Amino acid sequence: MERNLNPQQREAVETDSGPLLVLAGAGTGKTRVVTLRIARLIELGVPAERILAVTFTTKAAQEMRARIRGIVKEGLAGKPVISTFHSLCLQILRRHIGKLGYPTRFTIYDASDQESLARQVLREIRVHDQQLRPRDFLGIMSRWKTRCIRPDQAGQVADNDREHLAATAYRRYQQSLKRAGGVDFDDLLLLTEELLENYADIRKQEQDRFDHVLIDEYQDTNDLQYRIVRALAERHQNLCVVGDDDQAIYGFRGSDVAHILGFSRDWDNVAVVRLEDNYRSTAAIVKIANALISHNSQRHEKVLRAARPGGAQPRIEQHRDEIREAQWVVGDIARMIRRADTEPGDIAVLFRTHEQPRLFETELRKAKIPYILVGSRSFFDRREVRDILAYLKLVNIPGDEISMRRIINTPPRGISTRTVDHLLRNATETGTSLWRHLIDRTSFSGLPQKAQLACQVFVDMVKGFRQASKTLGPRALTEMIIREIGYKEEVDRYSETTEEKESRWDTVQEFVNAVSLYEQTAGEATLQGFIDEIVLGESESDRDKDQQLKQNSVVLMTLHAAKGLEYPHVYMVGLEEGILPHHRSLSESDDVSEERRLAYVGVTRGEETLTLSMSLTRLKWGRTYEARPSRFLFEMIETEAGGT
Repeated sequence: MERNLNPQQREAVETDSGPLLVLAGAGTGKTRVVTLRIARLIELGVPAERILAVTFTTKAAQEMRARIRGIVKEGLAGKPVISTFHSLCLQILRRHIGKLGYPTRFTIYDASDQESLARQVLREIRVHDQQLRPRDFLGIMSRWKTRCIRPDQAGQVADNDREHLAATAYRRYQQSLKRAGGVDFDDLLLLTEELLENYADIRKQEQDRFDHVLIDEYQDTNDLQYRIVRALAERHQNLCVVGDDDQAIYGFRGSDVAHILGFSRDWDNVAVVRLEDNYRSTAAIVKIANALISHNSQRHEKVLRAARPGGAQPRIEQHRDEIREAQWVVGDIARMIRRADTEPGDIAVLFRTHEQPRLFETELRKAKIPYILVGSRSFFDRREVRDILAYLKLVNIPGDEISMRRIINTPPRGISTRTVDHLLRNATETGTSLWRHLIDRTSFSGLPQKAQLACQVFVDMVKGFRQASKTLGPRALTEMIIREIGYKEEVDRYSETTEEKESRWDTVQEFVNAVSLYEQTAGEATLQGFIDEIVLGESESDRDKDQQLKQNSVVLMTLHAAKGLEYPHVYMVGLEEGILPHHRSLSESDDVSEERRLAYVGVTRGEETLTLSMSLTRLKWGRTYEARPSRFLFEMIETEAGGT
């Protein structure tokens, strides 16, 4: 095993048992420490399969597996369980969800499916968009779920009229999900927590699977994840959590920094190791990062030490307005690129809000500098992908009403919206699923003859695909569906230009490639397994983001998206009160600690140079107003003025 570790890293790797809190500052080699720790446990004789490591993204899990394979000696590799929270919970639910009255072959509703169901539920209880929009309802419900608040409790915690409407819809939403044999992303965690909390036999069975549990990015855990981790580790207490409370920036998603701050109170005899040697940034950047984050009072005490001495002093640039700011930043980028030692891909422009990059895009286009805007539309949000995936979901579980409603008339086969509404109404009245209602021919009464025939053709087609799925692998089945439904003709029908046709058909081909890749890498390729991988992968990571970042282009991204990344040259723009810190943190509370942590994340992305930029005026709703410098700018430069 590699032994080139500093004393603190070595301590984190070699603390073999009991609760361990590793406070890993930005750029301190956290991932290396985690993987070396797993490798050491294996070399000490712990069976690899009895080690569980949990990450927040599929990409992080894949990287950890690859690193361990490269470290562990031949013959000792084994297969530690390295998983995301959602994937771990999915496996637990596949084993035990029947206890909660769900089918073992449940379907997972992705973001689009959830919105469709939310819209349907709100319509059923006669709630209009003006009162509560589907996305707002989903946001409220998600916050409740991450806090372990279930439908029967929601009414008690509702604070206003919208939340009371949401509480009513929440109950109906969960009933509809369960009736369709479905769960959403939050349910993967919520139902797992319910099993571990209420069924002692299941809790013991899952506890007994592992002797060591490691949690990466522990500062990002929500209440559900916290409870699941505690349940899994409470028997042996060999729990190692790694994270940095100074980089806790996902409170809006339900993450609670209190979990990492209170770890020593939650567990007995906790060992605490602080990783403070920063190997990423120059001393000049590290200095202002320390100055900034020191203004947060509720944090674990730690001070980054730069392993790279010196470095250029971070620049603070003021501009007359946001147009001049964008022009100056792009002009400075152009000057750097003209130097032989700087590539476009070495540069990142970081901003707080999604509205900010427009002017920078305009100027980059004028300068003919290649750029990418991270966070653009995902591959799995494209129409073609969602259509084909809906067919696969329906073949796998015919009771998946959301998928059925998407493709029952795609491509057009004579089943109108009015016909679907008629069938849904009758199914609801009889208490059956839409599929069960469809296969009962008596359900066609009241429909025109043409509509009855179209429905029967659809039912026969799905039955044929289901029969084929018993002998065909996922790729062959996918190709069969695309061919049999005439999807090439459908793409040609709704595409307006030849270029659009080709682009959309390329998307279809890329989806088939994804199925093929799954078959090549999965131990046992099943339709259920492929759907799980796609849906979970979509929720846990932005697959397109990785592809984007491989391009040699200037990167434009939000501060949230930048977490975990690093660039030789970083520009943080729009450092003004109301933008960073964001006006919501100023209006809702005087506590701007999470906004300060967000600024800290931005500062610590820079390796060699850091430029902090603001405008003196800014346009809002067509009117120019005076902007005030962000308080964080003053906090960062206090050290230069003899302050803290």
